[in-house]
Amino acid sequence: MKLEIFTDGGARGNPGPAGIGYVISSGKQVLQSYGEHIGDATNNQAEYQALIKALSAAATLGGTDIQCYLDSELVVRQLQGKYKVREENLKQLIGEVFRLMKSFLSIEFTHVPREKNKLADKLVNEALDKAGY
Repeated sequence: MKLEIFTDGGARGNPGPAGIGYVISSGKQVLQSYGEHIGDATNNQAEYQALIKALSAAATLGGTDIQCYLDSELVVRQLQGKYKVREENLKQLIGEVFRLMKSFLSIEFTHVPREKNKLADKLVNEALDKAGY
């Protein structure tokens, strides 16, 4: 099954209270949307954690061909091998993404402007607001 995933992660302060959000859809049908406060993290850590959570959910949903959309150009470029991952904590997170990628027949990562990622961004902010940040 082909799935589209929009993910976002963010921190209020960097590092600071962080949240993740994702939306998984097939065609025009939203299959799952999710937001969560994840404790303190950097923006980049939150971006990776959102992607990890979304890829795990996509595997559970039976996804085979995955198109991921992120508004973090850095994370997309790191996943594409265009930028090196220098921070140790991000190396562990990208390793988890690479492990999860093996669950799918194909997977692509595309950078999109923040305006095209509004729902995932909204889920991040709602999770942080709900947690009192």
